Amino acid sequence: MRLLLALILFVSTSVAAPTLVWARVERFALIVGNNRGLEDEVELKYAELDARKVHTTLREIGDFSPINMVLLEGSDASTLRRTLIDLNVRLRSARNEPDTQIVLFVYYSGHADATDLHIGSSRLPVVELSQLVRGSAADFRLLVLDACRSGVITRNKGGRQGQPFDIPRDLGGEGLAYFTASAENEFAQESDELRGSFFTHAFVSGLLGAADRDRDGNVVLDEAYNYAYDSTLRASSRSATGLQHPTFFYDMRGQGRLTLTQPFRKSDRRGILQLPQSATYLVFRGTADGEVLAEVSAEDRSRSLSLVPGRYFVRGRTHSHVLEGSIQVDAARTTRVDADALTRIEYARLVRKGGGGHAHAHAAELLGYAHGALPNADIPCYGAMGGYRMDLESFAWTARAGYCGSELTTSVLNARVHELQLGLRGTRTFDLTTRLALDAGVGLSLVYFDQRFQTQRLAPPRRTWASFAEVVLGLSYDLSARLYVSVESALQAYVLPMLDAKSGDEQLLAAFTWRLALGAGTRF
Repeated sequence: MRLLLALILFVSTSVAAPTLVWARVERFALIVGNNRGLEDEVELKYAELDARKVHTTLREIGDFSPINMVLLEGSDASTLRRTLIDLNVRLRSARNEPDTQIVLFVYYSGHADATDLHIGSSRLPVVELSQLVRGSAADFRLLVLDACRSGVITRNKGGRQGQPFDIPRDLGGEGLAYFTASAENEFAQESDELRGSFFTHAFVSGLLGAADRDRDGNVVLDEAYNYAYDSTLRASSRSATGLQHPTFFYDMRGQGRLTLTQPFRKSDRRGILQLPQSATYLVFRGTADGEVLAEVSAEDRSRSLSLVPGRYFVRGRTHSHVLEGSIQVDAARTTRVDADALTRIEYARLVRKGGGGHAHAHAAELLGYAHGALPNADIPCYGAMGGYRMDLESFAWTARAGYCGSELTTSVLNARVHELQLGLRGTRTFDLTTRLALDAGVGLSLVYFDQRFQTQRLAPPRRTWASFAEVVLGLSYDLSARLYVSVESALQAYVLPMLDAKSGDEQLLAAFTWRLALGAGTRF
């Protein structure tokens, strides 16, 4: 299980005058990811990938020079400790430069408990790491820990859960700020659909531009927190593990807000992707099987993301359908996605493609039908049936109940035949076009016959049970996001009890007939 803890420590050791102007800001970063924990812990899938995403984002739009960044993957506690000490030595020299302010960002993604990081088979106390960051000569320090039950750290620092906060407008000043991905008694979570942790996915999406609520081109600390809080809460509300509540604590003094990234700064090395309203969009690198880069929710004000030039795949989700397609992002240009130009896919079709995070889709159906005359009647049986359908990735199950009526006329009597059916069938669906689909499969039904006779002789009603198996072929056509019409035919093999005209004994008889059905359905 993915254990996610996010803590950001932001602190200064010197008081600056409100009017002080810094000529230059130099940023240092240590980014650590480890999928392995202690021997009894399940190996994570995405901790190291999350670390690489943070590293790339800070390097490309966070003004972190590659020479001042270190990325560790699969390391241990002693390596992390030694690397951070060495980095502190380097930034101490940089701090001696005149009119220079230093920012230190430390990020860890992996296993942890309430007191220790589990870096592979080794442990590093969270308190020790916090002290190493606090002891740095940097003017500002940010510490991000990506593990579980992070709220315990915020609680110890006097934090409050889920409240927005205000950060001064520039780097001048001193202060302390924490972000945590979950409360003290909660597990943070990974998502196979997002291919990363809920919180880090939201945090990186925000840094790429989704968190820029005031649309000034800068993502500042409070915008990043508020965006990550809302997105993590939404995503975890749909998970089996339960809600995950990011928390915060801060104590800031100064004259401005800390800018974490500038995603929309003019550059010939990046482009802007602008997404439509009214849907939540995932952006993949290259194709639908590529890395998930970012998400923009239907509720987000900012609909733009800063991306490197290249080909991307976008998938937008609404309550009833999915919009998806391939998009080219060019350098130094804004690419606007037209929702009408994307391919529209109903959730049943998306399930069959194995995409979008949906394991199944539901539909209700109503059909009129007729099947050929059976040995207990001499005209076709006409009626109606209703059903419930569940589409899975490989096939669909449909349960149906129906009624039809027929008649039997001989020289000595007339009979009205009532037929009640209850059945289940499995079909394989083949999408022929974006609206037209073919179903092929088999089914089995239980049948109850009630025959009422009109004759000059004594002839009480006859009630019997039977069954039939069928081979089915059908076509369905989507009229709208929810509604579809269908036509289907089936070859049916009945096994039913019949009275022998000469002996009067009951015997089982096999009979073959056809069925034709026309109907409509609605997805929900």
